[in-house]
Amino acid sequence: MKKLRFGLWYRYALCLMVLFVSVIYGAHSGFAQTAGNSMDAVLVVDVSNSMTQSDKNKVSNEAMKMFVDMTSIQANKIGVISYTDKIEREKALIQVNSEEDKNDIKAFIDSLQKGAYTDISVGVTEAVKILDAGRDPANAPIIVLLADGNNYLNKASGRTQAQSDQDLQKAVKEAKDKGYPIYTIGLNADGQLNRTTLQQIASETNGKFFETSTADRLPQILSEIFANHLKLKVVPVKSFTANGQAQEVPISIPNASVLEANISIMSPKAVEVKLFDPAGKPVAIPSDQVRLSKSSAYTMVKLVKPQQGDWKLQVKGAPKEKIDINLIFNYDLQLEAEPLQATSFKAGDVVPIKAALVSNGQPITSPDLYKQMKATLIVEDKTDNKTSEVALNNTGSGFAGSFTIPADHAYELKIKAEDTSFYRETKPLVVDASQTAGAGTTKPQQPTTTAPGEQSKPFPWLTVVGGAVLLTLLIGAGLYALALWRKANKGFIGQIAIEIVDEDTGDKSNPQYKKLSAFKGKVKLHQLLQLAPEFAETEKVIFLPGRNDTLIIENRSTCRIEKAGRVLDVSRGKELKKNDRIKISLTNVNKSVYVDYIV
Repeated sequence: MKKLRFGLWYRYALCLMVLFVSVIYGAHSGFAQTAGNSMDAVLVVDVSNSMTQSDKNKVSNEAMKMFVDMTSIQANKIGVISYTDKIEREKALIQVNSEEDKNDIKAFIDSLQKGAYTDISVGVTEAVKILDAGRDPANAPIIVLLADGNNYLNKASGRTQAQSDQDLQKAVKEAKDKGYPIYTIGLNADGQLNRTTLQQIASETNGKFFETSTADRLPQILSEIFANHLKLKVVPVKSFTANGQAQEVPISIPNASVLEANISIMSPKAVEVKLFDPAGKPVAIPSDQVRLSKSSAYTMVKLVKPQQGDWKLQVKGAPKEKIDINLIFNYDLQLEAEPLQATSFKAGDVVPIKAALVSNGQPITSPDLYKQMKATLIVEDKTDNKTSEVALNNTGSGFAGSFTIPADHAYELKIKAEDTSFYRETKPLVVDASQTAGAGTTKPQQPTTTAPGEQSKPFPWLTVVGGAVLLTLLIGAGLYALALWRKANKGFIGQIAIEIVDEDTGDKSNPQYKKLSAFKGKVKLHQLLQLAPEFAETEKVIFLPGRNDTLIIENRSTCRIEKAGRVLDVSRGKELKKNDRIKISLTNVNKSVYVDYIV
């Protein structure tokens, strides 16, 4: 057992002591929430056998990979769930910090396998849990569900459609209450799509429903999801029929605040692309400023912090093949309103309104950015439940106007600014004129007086210091006990895939996916092998949760453990990182157990 380091223990104790004294003597602290353009996205896909027909072209795989490619490498998190009537495989939310992270997620998507039955409630319920467990409060949460909307329950399990419906309704309500919009993409290659279920899931969680049977609609669908969720707009580019020669497509970067420009090129056959910057110079694809992603259905060119101006893209496709090109921008911009000066309101008051675009908390002063923008004040009368709009003036560095309070009602004001490529909204401003006259006034505070004969008492330093010392000792004991408890109850991250190979015959079992979240503190390999008697020696092969989403394996048995062909000494523990694969050779039977750690 490792003891808590003294420095860490001291800082905990000091913080808690300060909090204790602050509470006693009335100190207050405030917390601010931030909001940005990043997202925490969970991609949920039905992998039941029925999808072989409703998704025979594997549109779901292409959709998920395109979603990953469109996401910017800036504080976003992505998780993946595949389900049948149970969770088949799962990748918890991971930070996307590099192209390697994206490739890892896309490889995971390509490795998903089919199962026999379907229960849509299982996938939606798990998606909510993943967001609960791993989302960043500063990011915008989103669930994208790809399915045909149909259930096919295992009769032998005893589960009924009514039970599934009840669980789905519960999960959808949780998603709605927690602000998790669910965007549903209905896959309908066989014409058996259950639109009603998918439409209800989307509408009840403030998401959107889409339908497709082919991959050519994916850029438009995913662009709309991005646009709706991150307040962007799809910029029409060009559609044409390829002639076997390089055809030029203009790409206009409207301003210097574009973080990324995503150019998706859809073609049934491979295309060749070349790129030229606004000065006409060729730009290497790929390079530090240009990312290239390809799949069987699309080519994605991503310009990172592109120069403002008119770029040129040359696309060479197979003769007579239709090519569709879509463009969507990722912006690092927010719209912020100036705080209201007044604190009390009444009918007839004129409320000044001002707002401006900011990036990383700093105002944007670029006239080019504001040139084509329009702003509107959206007024929601909370008393009458009516909404109206008031046009605002573009000052070249922001937006300004005023709102005249028409009646003694409560109002919520939001400012919306938009151009051809994006729009932004401010957080609501509250104008409450519903109080009766004088209700907002306060009585003057009477000066406090000391009763005759009462003397001011000295500050009780001895009591405070003695209490602080006692509190520190109690905190130390509590932290030590907490450390013991936390180690015994620490949760696992991810899951492991287990394959068993008969070394005599070479036969290999199908992968068994074991979710580690069901265990606390430690789990024995024998437990994961369902306590089968022939594998009794794995009772002493133990897994422990490690730091930073790792897994620790300890071997106290006679089994031999190898990684990449090298024998490991894990008697004192060995760290396994995501996608690590180890081989455990048994001694009592001529079999080997392969373990893959999946985060």
